[in-house]
Order: sequence, then C-alpha cells, then structure tokens
Amino acid sequence: MNKILELREKRAKAWETAKNFLDSRRGENGLVSAEDNSTYEKMETEVINLGKEIDRLEKQAAIDLELSKATSAPLLEKPQADEKSQKTGRASNEYKNAFWQVMRNKAGFEVKNALQIGSDAEGGYLTPDEFEHTLVEALEEEDIFRGLANTIQTSSGDRKIPVVATKGDASWVDEEGAIPESDDSFKQVTLSAYKLATMIKISEELLNDSAFDLESYVAKEFGRRIGTKEEEAFFVGDGTGKPTGILDATGGGQLGKTSSGATSISFDEIMDLFYSLKSPYRKNATFLMNDSTVKAIRKLKDGGGQYIWQPSMVAGTPDTILNRPVLTSAYMPEISAGNKTVAFGDFKYYWIADRQGRSFKRLNELFAVTGQVGFVATQRVDGKLILPEAVKYLQQKA
Repeated sequence: MNKILELREKRAKAWETAKNFLDSRRGENGLVSAEDNSTYEKMETEVINLGKEIDRLEKQAAIDLELSKATSAPLLEKPQADEKSQKTGRASNEYKNAFWQVMRNKAGFEVKNALQIGSDAEGGYLTPDEFEHTLVEALEEEDIFRGLANTIQTSSGDRKIPVVATKGDASWVDEEGAIPESDDSFKQVTLSAYKLATMIKISEELLNDSAFDLESYVAKEFGRRIGTKEEEAFFVGDGTGKPTGILDATGGGQLGKTSSGATSISFDEIMDLFYSLKSPYRKNATFLMNDSTVKAIRKLKDGGGQYIWQPSMVAGTPDTILNRPVLTSAYMPEISAGNKTVAFGDFKYYWIADRQGRSFKRLNELFAVTGQVGFVATQRVDGKLILPEAVKYLQQKA
C-alpha cells in the first residue's frame, strides 16, 4: 500500500510539472509550439502510465488480500450439525463437485443424480452458486458499467418497471372554487432477456490433467468475453437482439450540449453539460468517456486558471473532472464529427436484468476428431435506461 501511495504522489507531482510546463510555454495567442507540445505529451504519457501501474498494484493488493484469508477456522467448541447452515441446491458441495466432474467427463450415476438440481430447459446445467459468483466478479472487472448500474435478477418472463412519466401540479383557486384535476401519468419500461453466448475449446490432454485449474480458466475466459460484449451493448446497443445502450438515439440519454467544434471540446461546453443535468442527479453523477477524450480534456482550465481534471490521491478512488468521478471505456466514441463523446449522469437509473443462472454445456462429439472438447456458456440479460433525463451527453458538431 505504501508503494501505491508513493506512486500516487509521484503522479500528482508529474501532473503539476506538466501543467506548469504547458503554462510557461504558451505564447500570446495561448498556443504552444509543436516542439513544446511534443515534450508535454511525453510528460502526460508518464502521468497516464503511472495511473495504469497504480491500477495494477491495487488489483494485485486486492487479490493478495483475498488469498491471505484463512481457509479454515479453529474449532472452539464441540462440533454440532446445524441444519440451517448447511448449503442446499446449487450451493451445496455435492452439486459443485458433481458439476466439475461432468465438465471433466468423469461422471457416474450418483453424479448425474446430483446434477438434476440444476438442469435447465436447454439441456445444459446451471452453474453452482459459488462458481456463478466467481463469474460475476470476472464480469465486473471487465465491465465498468456493472459497477455503476442497478442490477436485478429475473426468473422468467419480462420485467415491467412502472415509471412516472409526468407529474401533476398544484393550482391557486378562489374561495369555494373547484379544485382542478392534475394527475400523475405513468408508463412502463419492459426488460426482456437477450441471449449472449460464447464457446471455447480445450484439448482432452489438458482437460484430464489434474494440474489444470479448469474452474479458474473458464471463469476468467468466459468473464472476459461476456463482459466485453455486455459493456459494448450497455453503451451503444440498439435494443435489437441486445440491450439498449445509454447512447442509443431512441432509448438512451438526452442531449445536454452540442460542441461548437467537430473535433474539439471547450471548458464552457463541459460546464454546460454539467449543469444540463438536474441537481438531484448530479449528486451521484459520473463522467464516462474514451481515453482519447480524457487526454483532450486534461488541457482545459476553469475561469480561475485551474485544470479541471484532477488526479486521485486516494487508493481505489477515480480521477475527477469538476469534482465528479471520471471513468473511461473503449466503447465511448472518440472525438469526431457527430459523435457523442462525453456522458454525464447518475447511471443507477440504467437497469440491468440478469435472467436467473448462466448455463454451461460440454460438447463431446463436435470436436472429437481433433482431440478437443468444447464448452458453451450462455447468459440472458437486458439493460435499459429507465429515466432518460438522468443521463446527459455532449455531442460533437456534425
């Protein structure tokens, strides 16, 4: 942790040095020469690289902390069977062991009997509870959106969410005058379940090797693939066969500001975007943008001559713009004509509906001639922005 703090302090000093250099090299027109700009970009790259190293060390620290936990607890009293604490169904050790025996093709009759608990309608087996939690953790590492959005579980059918479309008003009335009617109007937002699937192949030799950690490999690889496609859909999905993204033209957020330039962003435009969002949403709002957009915004100053981007000095805390957290995603568009380059809002109003369970199948015959075994993972998920006014975006001039 001391190393992380040291790097954070080093990054903050490097950023101050870069800012001072940029300020000292500006000409009367406010611009810098090509040579000075090249020097500044090298200094800025150092700041970016230090940030990436801090992220890596924080993830390593979290893993070390998890692995350092005790794997067993001392017995301080006479052991007694506690029926309430015993896990049942897909959370039981019996089901977990049977699941991985089938994945390795070492199943007997007793194993298949145990797996009847988690059979799904498509012929696969629902993952055991512990493994499903591992997979969700992998999704959250790959998909920054899940950490911001509101996630719910659905078992079957569509999930209908009531939303207040318009609110009634009070009116001034004369003495003994009639009170006019003014009712709230409601609408429904429906969350369905779109299917997301992927397949991997593993050689039979590797699969039968007891030293090969099948559980960790499958969790990490499926998590990476599914998380990547999920995040893309949550940003730019069109709602056709996939979730509706926050930047979708019909189901996404609202326009907060249009930039005056097709390939540039000014401080005033960021400020206009900030205040285009209603104050109740600003309290929990986050900026989302591409890495290249952050690079452009790093050079912007407020009216007092202070840079609006500030590096974080606290472990686990993101950098800020206008004192609000800023996160980056490769699926936010880069600065280009007509693109929606910056999103700002309270993303808890984006709801993700996970259909209960993720199904796995083992394919024995399909790749038998090549000595491989296939594994298929499927997930059913949907996502929509429930209140469009909770998210505003900056769009470049066309």
